[in-house]
Amino acid sequence: MKYIVDVNGERITVELDGAHAVVNGERVDVALTPIAGTPVRLVRLGEQVHRVVARRGSERGRWVLDVDGARVEAEALDERMRAIRDLTAASAAASGPAPVTAPMPGLVVRIAVAVGDTVSAGQGLVMIEAMKMENELRATTAGVVTGIRVAPGQAVEKGAILVDLGPLPE
Repeated sequence: MKYIVDVNGERITVELDGAHAVVNGERVDVALTPIAGTPVRLVRLGEQVHRVVARRGSERGRWVLDVDGARVEAEALDERMRAIRDLTAASAAASGPAPVTAPMPGLVVRIAVAVGDTVSAGQGLVMIEAMKMENELRATTAGVVTGIRVAPGQAVEKGAILVDLGPLPE
């Protein structure tokens, strides 16, 4: 089985074949020996032996490893899953400022910007009242206000777009 392993930002190709592995094109004898009653495994790579404790990470294929006392984060995926993750990451790349939307139903109390204003990340744009509390909605990234879709006193539903943001001029 062939795996693509990212270890602390370095990508390694590993092909497993029983007692051997091909690591970045180099064939190595390997063995994994558990130490009874502990989470420790002895990992032999060629002539080197390492003490490893592996804990599953937050996502499939992610691991937090303690290798000879040093913490290492790794992601080990087969070729198919690696290709899917790479494609997903490429398509999920930020394409610019996101519009400001209502996180809950409420009433627009105040709009602090106008079309054409340049805003910075974290800047307050709209104040809405929901459940007798005022909530300031902020820009998630820097941008230029390209449209305002609401007015003070207007009731809005959850998810309604309140302010459109565009990229900063270059």
